[in-house]
Amino acid sequence: MNRVFRLFALSAVLLAMSVPSHAQGNGAKGSTALNTVVIDPGHGGKDAGAISKDKKTYEKNIALDVSKRLAQKISAAYPEMAVLMTRSNDTFVELENRALFANKAGADLFISVHVNSVDNTKANGYSIHCLGQSRVKGNDLYSKNLDLVKRENSVILLEEGYETTYQGFDPNDPQSSIIFNLMQNAHLGNSLTFAEDVANAMAGGPIRNSRGVSQDPFWVLWRTAMPSVLIEIGFLSNQEDLAIMRTEQGRDQIADNIFRAFCTFKTRYDGSMTIGDAPKAEEKPADKSEVKPAVPEKPAEKPATKPAETVLYGVQVLVSSREMNPKDPFFCGYTPKMIKSGKYYKYVVGVTSSQAEAKKTFQKVQKSFPDAFIIKFTE
Repeated sequence: MNRVFRLFALSAVLLAMSVPSHAQGNGAKGSTALNTVVIDPGHGGKDAGAISKDKKTYEKNIALDVSKRLAQKISAAYPEMAVLMTRSNDTFVELENRALFANKAGADLFISVHVNSVDNTKANGYSIHCLGQSRVKGNDLYSKNLDLVKRENSVILLEEGYETTYQGFDPNDPQSSIIFNLMQNAHLGNSLTFAEDVANAMAGGPIRNSRGVSQDPFWVLWRTAMPSVLIEIGFLSNQEDLAIMRTEQGRDQIADNIFRAFCTFKTRYDGSMTIGDAPKAEEKPADKSEVKPAVPEKPAEKPATKPAETVLYGVQVLVSSREMNPKDPFFCGYTPKMIKSGKYYKYVVGVTSSQAEAKKTFQKVQKSFPDAFIIKFTE
């Protein structure tokens, strides 16, 4: 009984902490572009992360090198962007502070770079992780990658005073992960979109085996208030993956693949945040230098009439991999419209045909949903 009470008390505390008041995503501020990215090299300092069998290669060093290369590529391609790193050398950064750093910077995207390791030396390949419910029926949030989640979250135990900072959360106790089942990420849709961009860009790269995109309870992803992914670029425990990551060329190719995914995502992100009509193409003046005789035209066949699409606006408050009851307390009394988008469900409130009305609704809605943003769609 005490155990159950403690978990529910912990859940309540974490829900209250979920989005700091100063950490509203740029979508809520009306920004129309991905302007700031935070790259998070996993581990560092006293936390080596995974270690190769011969003790010569540390996860913290591989993650830092790939992250630096990625940062340089983004900065070179987008000099107007702010490209920040949670660490730029071999220092220890608390798990909580990595997320808070991104929140305080007002980041539009958070990329955490890691390297995997397991006892099975045949396991290989890259994987990309987001926070959220599993799409697989009968598979709970954390069972599929429990060992990986426990290992990446275990850095908590190296921090001084972690019992107070993390309110009793124990990364080695599967029951502690129950709290993540209560969490919903307003940025899940964009997180999953970027994760899939990374998976596609890394296909055919130096490490060829894709372990896919999954949703798991990594603390660092849950505490960030923007689209966030954690990338396991390969396995230190696998000799083929390890050989690639030990070469400068291999690490640079991995960084380049993630960079290409970033470019794809940024183009889509910037475009989707633009509300309003697209600029019309400039009309060229008619050329009067040559006048051709009129030729009788055949009567054009009438095309089959299609029902006209209605352009609508609304405020998106949530993307989820599962269907939710519109009367769920999560929606704070609003009645959302559910839009099925591929494998996911978008929940939109204040649906209207008027862009001006949508903006008025947005001002009210963002008090309850700081990370909400206006979307335009048709039906």
